[in-house]
Amino acid sequence: SDHMENICGYLMKYTNLVTGWQYRFFVLNNDAGLLEYFVNEQSRHLKPRGTLQLAGAVISPSDEDSHTFTVNAASGEQYKLRATDAKERQHWVSRLQICTQHHTEAIGKNNPPLKSRSFSLASQGSANSPGVQRRPSQNAVSFFSVGHHRLPSGKRVPIMQPDHLVDVREMMSQAEGQQRDLIRSIECLPVSGHLTSLDQDLLMLKATSMATMNCLNDCFHILQLQHASQQKGSLPAGTTISWLEPKISLANHFKNGAAQNFPAEINKPASVREEQSIAEPCQLTREPEEINPDEELEDICDDKEDDLGAVEEQRSVILHLLSQLKLGMDLTRVVLPTFILEKRSLLEMYADFMSHPDLFIAITNGTTPEERMIRFVEYYLTSFHEGRKGAIAKKPYNPIIGETFHCSWRMPKGDVAADAGSNFSAHSPSEQIPLSKDLEGQTELDYYTVKFVAEQVSHHPPVSGFYAECVEKKMCVNAHVWTKSKFLGMSIGVTMVGEGLLSLLEHGEEYTFSLPCAYARSILTVPWVELGGKVNINCAKTGYSASINFHTKPFYGGKLHRVTGEVKQNTTNTVVCRVQGEWNSVLEFTYSNGETKYVDLTKLSVTRKRVRPLEKQGPFESRRLWQHVTESLRDGDIDKATEHKRALEERQRNEERLRAETETPWCTKYFLKEGDGWIYHKPLWKTVSAAQTRQMDTN
Repeated sequence: SDHMENICGYLMKYTNLVTGWQYRFFVLNNDAGLLEYFVNEQSRHLKPRGTLQLAGAVISPSDEDSHTFTVNAASGEQYKLRATDAKERQHWVSRLQICTQHHTEAIGKNNPPLKSRSFSLASQGSANSPGVQRRPSQNAVSFFSVGHHRLPSGKRVPIMQPDHLVDVREMMSQAEGQQRDLIRSIECLPVSGHLTSLDQDLLMLKATSMATMNCLNDCFHILQLQHASQQKGSLPAGTTISWLEPKISLANHFKNGAAQNFPAEINKPASVREEQSIAEPCQLTREPEEINPDEELEDICDDKEDDLGAVEEQRSVILHLLSQLKLGMDLTRVVLPTFILEKRSLLEMYADFMSHPDLFIAITNGTTPEERMIRFVEYYLTSFHEGRKGAIAKKPYNPIIGETFHCSWRMPKGDVAADAGSNFSAHSPSEQIPLSKDLEGQTELDYYTVKFVAEQVSHHPPVSGFYAECVEKKMCVNAHVWTKSKFLGMSIGVTMVGEGLLSLLEHGEEYTFSLPCAYARSILTVPWVELGGKVNINCAKTGYSASINFHTKPFYGGKLHRVTGEVKQNTTNTVVCRVQGEWNSVLEFTYSNGETKYVDLTKLSVTRKRVRPLEKQGPFESRRLWQHVTESLRDGDIDKATEHKRALEERQRNEERLRAETETPWCTKYFLKEGDGWIYHKPLWKTVSAAQTRQMDTN
């Protein structure tokens, strides 16, 4: 064919999070059915840096943008590539698809037929025997041809007969039935005793058996395509073999195997139809909105995430999900089951890290640079406890692009520490007086206001920007965070890529800081959260810095949630404060003068945030946007929550597709891109600077 020419050229290849995108020289070898790449064109005569077999591969243009595409080999290896423009991407994709089709058909025509045989997949002996003996005829290799077979010369390969596929389908049905019986037998075991349904080996057996059946179904699908190719002579133009969706669907495992039938479009609740039909965000007003704190009311929501029942009931969903994941796999695009979600958005979770506004405001009251750095460290370490809701590891909603969250806190001035050593309140939550009553009759000057706004500024990669300020104290914090999730076997790791900046305008100081990684551990039993990694806080003007280590629990022994750190003066390399303890329990601060202070985080008073009622919120504010998902989760209706969540996600995909087709860039509302970061459109440092300039002009 004229279209089967070998092509070559430079493409960008995604390597990893650290290295990112790199230019590489790619060569499409049509004769061998290979895609090879080299460091550059000059090294083309050397051994390729990487090679992909294209037979059975899937070539997929990405919906991220008009330049990116992926090559998914049948071996499971993947290349994520980016062309210079849409035209070049189409050129590469079409040539790769033609080559892939050609070599996939060749395999279908040249593979030897399956031998007809009938046998039972049941183990010899008792069906309940834990040790399954496999007869030679039951070896999976005897069913499917793996790799290339060298045939005697001159022998013609007979065409696969339809009854062979019928035999294989019958064997598959038997295997699927036995796999269901296996899962049912394990789930019927008691939850306590010598051998339980929570036994780690049995849970892994359930997960791997699901993965095996999915793989076998994919192989059977390839056999069907090969047979169709032999009957018709060729595959339809432009098609490639693609992997099937899992045969054991998530929807069929919401109730430990009970099938779920979602209603048709016509029967969907009005709220779902509304979620799917909201106008494209860029067609709504993208002008920044000034939120009046007087419209905000003290938050009365108290959604504690302590329900372990859902995790126990939905164990088969977790196992099925794990069976489809690979070690180190990026979970950004993986749709997680609804029952593991918290009843709040990730943007609101960032706001909950500000639940001790008295400690935040007290930072700028420090009389020396050393005291201000120590106060910031104290505030930083106390923020994570309230940011987590309950002991169980659940995941907040993934914000959709353009989603925003607004809130504020009012802090009586008498409750904010003015001198060192009095930063922490000893009140317990039960002794706390609600702010709405506490502030009755007070004038505006009797309390400080901390305002907060967050926005999802990017979908791929998922980046959130958030900003908080206290105008009266001339201090603000700006941060952007990219949440990068990975599957780590029996846990999930989330890297918080990004940076924050605290500005104390009264002192002309800026503090940069990072965030620790988070891990969801024991995801097959009772999942729990721990933090890990090293974070740094630096103030270039004063020369003070802090190094904080969040320690993950060792495999044997050791304490949970341990944190250590120190604050030092960089010029003299003198340590002025050391800290140790648990970030969700008790922290011990030891100062250079020998004093020691203990902080019990469980007894720190929490200031409730103030949020506008739903009816006054915009359609893309977190609580209004996710209200139907949240209500369904509160009612325990997982199916309904899943339906509402799916509607929101589908709407976001449709909007993204429309923007790509019309080449319309996304417009953020509150944050502007500056370099690699995102900055609030009207930060306090610009406002104060402009006011000072006007005052100087007046004088």
